[in-house]
Amino acid sequence: MAESTLDKARETQMRNIESKTGKSLAELRSIVASTGLTRHGEIRDRLKADFGLGHGDANALTHFALASDGQSAAEASAASPEDVLSGIYAGPKAALRPIHDAFIAAIAPFGSYEVAPKKGYVSLRRKKQFAMIGPAGKDKVELGLNMKDVPATDRLVAQPPGGMCQYKVRLTGPNEVDAELVAWAKRAFDSAG
Repeated sequence: MAESTLDKARETQMRNIESKTGKSLAELRSIVASTGLTRHGEIRDRLKADFGLGHGDANALTHFALASDGQSAAEASAASPEDVLSGIYAGPKAALRPIHDAFIAAIAPFGSYEVAPKKGYVSLRRKKQFAMIGPAGKDKVELGLNMKDVPATDRLVAQPPGGMCQYKVRLTGPNEVDAELVAWAKRAFDSAG
């Protein structure tokens, strides 16, 4: 399979960044991690100041270091899905991991699906995304569900049209992964088909 033009351009840009900085991508990712910075803009600005990179190169390197673009996120997930989840549920968000694990265990009987890590959450896909799950602050997990024609409730909150999910549910404990939530998730799973 031929490599896409976009992939080639990205690869060239990353090689140029290595040349400009005199550091490998692994070294640069490690340097970014050692700063303790987590916000994209702060990291980008730091890379511009420390290495004299232009905005575009600093932005691309920040996405690479954070694995926040689709390709870098895929590379991060190839290393280990557990590492990606550990990064998402780190620090003050670590206490939320049991909610995530309870949801994943509850939907396991549905069948196979793809887990696509993103920055700060994971997308769950069949032919299309049926759910996304990740921390929404340090005290709750947000579960987005893609399904249609389900009456909204206080718990199942309808989202404005055009968003990534039609509904969202906020979870504060693993016990909230109950029969009602699993039924909604099954409906979203089946409709993603």
